[in-house]
Amino acid sequence: MAWSFRQLELAWGRKARAVPPSAALRKGAKIDGGLTEWCRETAATFGLPELARRVCVGWNARMQTTAGRAWWPDRLIELNPKLKEQPPEELWRTLRHELAHLIAYERAGRRRIEVHGPEWRAACAELGIPNEQPFHNLPFKRKRMKRNFAYVCPQCSTTIRRVKKIQRTVACYACCRKYSGGIFDNRFRLHEQKL
Repeated sequence: MAWSFRQLELAWGRKARAVPPSAALRKGAKIDGGLTEWCRETAATFGLPELARRVCVGWNARMQTTAGRAWWPDRLIELNPKLKEQPPEELWRTLRHELAHLIAYERAGRRRIEVHGPEWRAACAELGIPNEQPFHNLPFKRKRMKRNFAYVCPQCSTTIRRVKKIQRTVACYACCRKYSGGIFDNRFRLHEQKL
């Protein structure tokens, strides 16, 4: 874990010793051996042998606005190639941010945890990025999708707008929690509203 910033820069783009084909190839990301090696060594120092053995870092050219994404249990980190145009500190912050997700999930095992909950924040602090924010503020163009579909709850009149049409029966989550203990109740079924 005692890598200097210079060592991190040297690792970026370096070929790892043995990067097995993994979920990265299935998802179309190009594996970065140096970053994968750094993540493996870091996971090993945290005492997470399965993560150290399976973690893989790749560049996904299809990513547009997201800086990075962590996939668990695939143990895959995908990074946006636009990070290469940013200062190196942004790449390493994003990599540690995503690795913190995998560390948090690995430690939780089968227990459900919040994506940016206390387990993730603790892992961020251990990786040297305390007070990390869930979202980046990098200058990646955001694509605004027009939300052509609207759905209304008959109980609370909350309107939910969606890009795609809802294909299955869904109910207002807030009303189901309030009136039926979080269990689906047809009384709170969302109805499509014509725009």
